[in-house]
Amino acid sequence: MSIWRDIRDDIRFVLDRDPAALNPFEVVFLYPGFQAREIHRLAHTLWCAGVPFLPRAISHLTRMFTGIEIHPGATIQQRCFIDHGMGVVIGETAVIGDCCHLLQGVTLGGTSTKRTKRHPTLGENVTVGAGAHIIGAVRIGNGAKIGAGSVVVGNVPEYATVVGVPGHVVSFYDPGDDTILRLPDPEHDRLEILEQRVFELESQLSHHVEIEDEPAGAAPKTPSPA
Repeated sequence: MSIWRDIRDDIRFVLDRDPAALNPFEVVFLYPGFQAREIHRLAHTLWCAGVPFLPRAISHLTRMFTGIEIHPGATIQQRCFIDHGMGVVIGETAVIGDCCHLLQGVTLGGTSTKRTKRHPTLGENVTVGAGAHIIGAVRIGNGAKIGAGSVVVGNVPEYATVVGVPGHVVSFYDPGDDTILRLPDPEHDRLEILEQRVFELESQLSHHVEIEDEPAGAAPKTPSPA
């Protein structure tokens, strides 16, 4: 597949995913995520060819102009959309599959200091919400969704939705039946129990305060007859 066909597919993908994109000219000239992704093609080609310094220099300049930092060693497949993009960081050994959608503030970071696979691998059709951080050489399955602000440090199954810090699976999407299976959320259940208990304690405290505020010698209140 030619480079021009790849770029055309990227433009179409942006138009499909972003209702605010009105035409290809807006995507090419006004979308920093698209620009950073296309410039990365050049930097990655030079990096794979073993060219010193220049790929990192291109990546550095791209970050200055777009606010998006993509290491030239990162592998990005077809039709990747970096939406808005400011603050996105993609590490050297990260791999992004086809048709992935990343929003602003996303980090695909590493934890190891060794020259090894230390950044995440995203499968196909993965969506990563704003401000989410995926850390380490973890695998995000096809069709998974990572909620905004989540911190993911472990593998994520296919078609799972992950939220929270640390991230945990809250539901699965079944593409065959087009249904969503929601899983029990112990943390949410405990918060509801605590909220109910706080309400009960506040009611008891309010009742005791009313009794203490009654004037001395006053006859106790008795319920009116039905």
